[in-house]
Amino acid sequence: MSAATKDDETYPRKILEYMEGFLISKTLFAACELGVFDHLEQAERPLSAAEVAQGLDTSLDGTQRLLSACAGLELLTVQQCNDQEVYSNTGLSSRFLTQTGAQSLYHSIQYNSKTIYLCWHYLTDAVREGQNQYEKAFGVSSKDLFEALYRSDEEMLKFMHLMNSIWNVCSKDVVSAFDLTPFKIIYDLGGCSGALAKQCTVTYPSSTVTIFDLPKVVHMSREHFVSAQDKRISFHEGDFFKDDLPEADLYILARILHDWTDERSSQLLAKAYRSCSPGGGVLLVEALLHEDGSGPLTAQLYSLNMLVQTEGRERKASEYARLLTAAGFTNIQVQRTGKIYDAILARK
Repeated sequence: MSAATKDDETYPRKILEYMEGFLISKTLFAACELGVFDHLEQAERPLSAAEVAQGLDTSLDGTQRLLSACAGLELLTVQQCNDQEVYSNTGLSSRFLTQTGAQSLYHSIQYNSKTIYLCWHYLTDAVREGQNQYEKAFGVSSKDLFEALYRSDEEMLKFMHLMNSIWNVCSKDVVSAFDLTPFKIIYDLGGCSGALAKQCTVTYPSSTVTIFDLPKVVHMSREHFVSAQDKRISFHEGDFFKDDLPEADLYILARILHDWTDERSSQLLAKAYRSCSPGGGVLLVEALLHEDGSGPLTAQLYSLNMLVQTEGRERKASEYARLLTAAGFTNIQVQRTGKIYDAILARK
């Protein structure tokens, strides 16, 4: 028996890390909510804990502890200056954790902290009951998923910011996973903030993209996310379960089917097949589980998140293939990106 194996048996390092993993998440959440990374970025020089506390109107003791923990997590750099520690952002924090960062995840972190984290408090109940926990977490009926997700304009905007920040990081990988050049008329079903649509028009300049979403989502997208200067992006207000889909060369369903049961997913795919132009197709963007059940861990955890938040789940590529085949699609191709989200392209 190796020394490492013996150590694992006598000191449960991995279990302790997992047990206290939420401490890391909440440290990150708190630092973002308080504006630590933004304040350090604006200062353009390292700051002491006292300077940060004064700027953020926080206690000195609490600020010192938070900054120290962020340095331990390698989210901040710390150095000695005039016999005191001073802190500055790492390149990673400047890029992803400030509100003005090139690929800011700030809004995604806010949504995780203030919405998803509260739902996960009821994970045990979700597993026991087999249903989402919005009603317990927020006092909102869970009968309608969209009513739960968009329970107020403020919550809807928070969710749209979440989607926008995720696609700002992940969209390029998924829209370039296959050559989509042949598809000139693209509909992004549930396109939300339009971040994926924007990436499509950048990657495929000869294509146009229409965001198909609920009227109130379209209104928010136009007001906060999609500029009138984006001439190749348009909008179509509707409910993709209730309304007919306009004919298109390609339908994109990005993080859509994982919200729904197999039955509801089949209904949507069948509708897309009927409306799809001959030779057209559908692009699914989801976090794919391995066929042998071994991972990826992120997709496995996301599947639990679907349990506490929606009526859906993450699936294996073979499960999506069965749904696509049943709807009539053929020539199903799977492309794993090596990152969070993968792509599946199927043709009519």
